[in-house]
Amino acid sequence: MGGVPKLNRADAVAAPRNPLALIADRWTPKPGTVRRAALAALVMSVVIVVTGGAVRLTSSGLGCPTWPECTAGSLTPTQALSYHSAIEFGNRMLTYVLCAAVGWAIVAARCEKPYRRALTRLGWAQFWLVMGNAVLGGIVVLVGLNPYTVAAHFLLATALIAVATVMWQRTREGDGAPRPLVGKAVVQLVWFLVVAAVLLVAVGTVVTGAGPHAGDSSDVKRIPIDWETVAKLHAVLAWIVVTLTFALWFVLKAVDAPRGPLARTRELFLILLSQGVIGYAQYFTHLPGLLVGLHMLGSCLVWIGVLRILLALRERPETELEVPEPATGSTVPTNA
Repeated sequence: MGGVPKLNRADAVAAPRNPLALIADRWTPKPGTVRRAALAALVMSVVIVVTGGAVRLTSSGLGCPTWPECTAGSLTPTQALSYHSAIEFGNRMLTYVLCAAVGWAIVAARCEKPYRRALTRLGWAQFWLVMGNAVLGGIVVLVGLNPYTVAAHFLLATALIAVATVMWQRTREGDGAPRPLVGKAVVQLVWFLVVAAVLLVAVGTVVTGAGPHAGDSSDVKRIPIDWETVAKLHAVLAWIVVTLTFALWFVLKAVDAPRGPLARTRELFLILLSQGVIGYAQYFTHLPGLLVGLHMLGSCLVWIGVLRILLALRERPETELEVPEPATGSTVPTNA
């Protein structure tokens, strides 16, 4: 039997390539395009939280009583269903808009030159969080709006916002090693602020799970605790976050910190004041839906504000591209 003939490199069949790599070969976005794509993904991650809150606050959580279909045998609402179905189905459709925004951020990050692997991975992390939360949202419907699954649904959305915020920040930085802009004590204070904010959000989901807005007009299970007591704990944590933010601003002024951390701290303080006004107003007016929705929006903005302070404590310079040395024996042409 004869041997298998060897193929020359020119005759070899090119291996199939990743479609994103093919796009990257033909298009290089401007840095501003990549930043706007990351910002769009962040904005949509907040929008999906707020519209999800609207579903619950209008008692439309079971407007589509099953999943992944809206009703048995139909992916869309039927004429026999009420406007609650349209609200719930509309929120489901917004998930596709969110997927498109995240997909655009992934494509823009992958096509940027030079290629930034870490930035692309942040985009893919958002994609998998969206997919996971979509499945969890379906489980929420299938278990009849169980408050524990509703809380997990919101917390996973909060994680999505965190990753989207980091990606947006990284689009405005280089890939060099991070350099601290403040001392270790300031960094530790900010981490206390981050932990307090996480507890604030987590306790807020308990208030939601025990409160009167169950998400549907039927008899939906609630977390068996007094929601007003938990709401007071939530308020205490909010004051702790406000106090830490106020203290951080004075510390940053005392150590003559750069403008970035000071500006981010001032922005967070203003967001917290607005959120506090809305929070107390909704408590004393017996939780009207509109104010609760604004409070959910404020929760997202507070979380973004806290993360932006943390990310402002360091800077990442552009990495220097290494120029390969000429091969041995080669000559480098010079101008005459």
